[in-house]
Amino acid sequence: MVIVETIGRVRREHFVKGKTIKEIARDLKISRNTVRKILRSEETSFSYDREVQPRPKLENWSADLDRLLATNAAKPARERLTLIRIFEELRRLGYEGGYDAVRRYARKWQRERLRLFQRRLRPRDL
Repeated sequence: MVIVETIGRVRREHFVKGKTIKEIARDLKISRNTVRKILRSEETSFSYDREVQPRPKLENWSADLDRLLATNAAKPARERLTLIRIFEELRRLGYEGGYDAVRRYARKWQRERLRLFQRRLRPRDL
């Protein structure tokens, strides 16, 4: 992600000092494509927020992962597996995807579980 100061510096270097794109990229240690993007646009900040993280390899394994996470959550704290161990168990079952997808899925699973637990603890309206 390019910050506002970098965008300003790129534009000053090019428009005021007359430096080439290649020189700017070399001096600021950013790619030439990024320098071109900054010079062509009127934006003051660039960011990309992904709405939904795709998990194409994990979709077929979500039932197994749910089972592993549920059995792990039911264990006492000292006996629980770390997420990397759960990932290795899933790999033994045949999963070929990456750890990051499993980590994101487990985080989402944990949040949903916590949300359901909190709903049960709310005082009922009379």
